[in-house]
Amino acid sequence: MGKNKRKSNQSETKNITPFLAPLQAVHNLLEKFNGQGVIIGGVAASLLGTPRYTVDLDAVFLINLEDIPKFIEEAAKQEIEPRIPDAVQFARKNRVLLLRHIMSAIDIDISLGVIPFEIEMVERSHVIEFSGVELRLPTPEDLIIMKAVAHRAKDLDDIQAVANSHPNLDRERIRYWVEQFGEALDIPDLWDETAKYLSST
Repeated sequence: MGKNKRKSNQSETKNITPFLAPLQAVHNLLEKFNGQGVIIGGVAASLLGTPRYTVDLDAVFLINLEDIPKFIEEAAKQEIEPRIPDAVQFARKNRVLLLRHIMSAIDIDISLGVIPFEIEMVERSHVIEFSGVELRLPTPEDLIIMKAVAHRAKDLDDIQAVANSHPNLDRERIRYWVEQFGEALDIPDLWDETAKYLSST
């Protein structure tokens, strides 16, 4: 698993500052689970691309369904609690844990990774330091792949921002996985649509 560390440009990521406490809590959880996860979503997009407004925190963890109760128990030690009554049942059905950081009231969505791409994404992840907090992030390529699959307007903007910030992207990796997802989701033009936002590469 990638262990390279770098410091982020704090002057360009001030929008992330309110997330420092929940990010620290999620990092502590990652430590408990052997670093088997990454921060994704708007926070990752802000750090790897252009800072933007976001209201919640998203992450992918590689944990088994039977470990969900243990995960929630460890999360409670970090002042993170379920935000719905049947969180365990919901997570086992939908592979997403809906949580909330108590002190900041920031929602945290933990996707339970299982597919080969998600496993690769965690294996290829790297650690950055932001305001004294270590954050495990996906590579720019892998964030772009996730954003291509989500394919909302803000995701496409994020793809372009990450591409602009990382001119030497591994375009072939992005194309391979986006085409794989496009085939699986019956979206044959997913790569063609995504490629339009990689023009800077």
